[in-house]
Amino acid sequence: MLIQTPPMGWNSWNTIGHNINEDVILENAEALVKTGLKDCGYNYVVIDDCWSLRARDKNGYLVADPEKFPRGMKALSDDIHKMGLKFGMYSCCGYKTCAGYPGSYTHEFQDAKTFASWDVDLLKYDYCWKPATVSGADLFRRMGEALATCGRDILFSACTAGKDDTKTWIRSTGAHMWRTTRDINDNWEDMKELVAMAQDSFPYGGANCFPDMDMLIVGMRGEGNVGLGGCTDDEYRLHFSAWAVCGSPLMIGCDLRKADDATLNILSNPALLAIDQDASGHQPYNLNGDNRDNPIYVRMLENGDYAIGMFNLSEQTAWAAVDNIALDRMGLLSENKTLLLQDVWNGEEIYMEDNVYALDLAPHDFRCFRAKVIDA
Repeated sequence: MLIQTPPMGWNSWNTIGHNINEDVILENAEALVKTGLKDCGYNYVVIDDCWSLRARDKNGYLVADPEKFPRGMKALSDDIHKMGLKFGMYSCCGYKTCAGYPGSYTHEFQDAKTFASWDVDLLKYDYCWKPATVSGADLFRRMGEALATCGRDILFSACTAGKDDTKTWIRSTGAHMWRTTRDINDNWEDMKELVAMAQDSFPYGGANCFPDMDMLIVGMRGEGNVGLGGCTDDEYRLHFSAWAVCGSPLMIGCDLRKADDATLNILSNPALLAIDQDASGHQPYNLNGDNRDNPIYVRMLENGDYAIGMFNLSEQTAWAAVDNIALDRMGLLSENKTLLLQDVWNGEEIYMEDNVYALDLAPHDFRCFRAKVIDA
């Protein structure tokens, strides 16, 4: 199974956490359709931790909690597929899941076949309760091989939080996406840290193995399972812009039943979705070197355009510029080329006078462009 663009969808953890049940899942799946987000490309509905009973049955099979999911997982999967959506589930490489439910260690092939029998389309695979004698690489390879032989195409989402130098071995596991960061919480400090950390994984990503900056917190507004403080709409726009410029999977984490217009406008921004879903396979780099307070992330796109995100993650006003030095690093200056910038939020076009675009960015501010190469 090969995928050329980062997966998109909705995951239950950020909002629902332990309080998961069939009704909540179906209502959010219906909201994906009714809000138009499905038509934007958000097509996976992923059930996270806490869906099973606390013990396997006598034959070693995972069992859905009948109080939370009275009709079982196959019926829920069928309902989600009837909406034109895909069905995702959760397990863990250890003895237990992160919340203490049965993990898949020593049951990888059995569980993969169970997921296939439920017509699962994505498996999020976590990294808790890991046996001390087995490497993370081997644990994820085991499930990768189990999924590859289960008789169904199942997207493999590895959730190692970047531990144990994941980036150096993740491609060998067959994972289609892999978490590069710890879990996100809905506040500025957490979000900005993940934006800054993104560059550590740039050299290791690409098509069919996408670095995952974690689920989106857009629209959570301080509520839900990870709603610790919340962000402003401008901070949510910076968050979404950074994920898109970096080509991260986009898994919505807010309660879509409560999503307001501002949230939907951010999540459905067509210019940023086109950037995120670009199929070139190119990875970003930081024009500002290793500067983590004021990164300028650049990624070449399939048609030769560039995605450019200029971010001020600090608490002071910062000078940000795309100039001759930047153009030279991009290989454009020697060809007598420059850039025509188009703001992805308001559509404004900016011609770089004298090969320079520069401005003062206020704290928590940003600019994000799709840039076309033109004659200087």
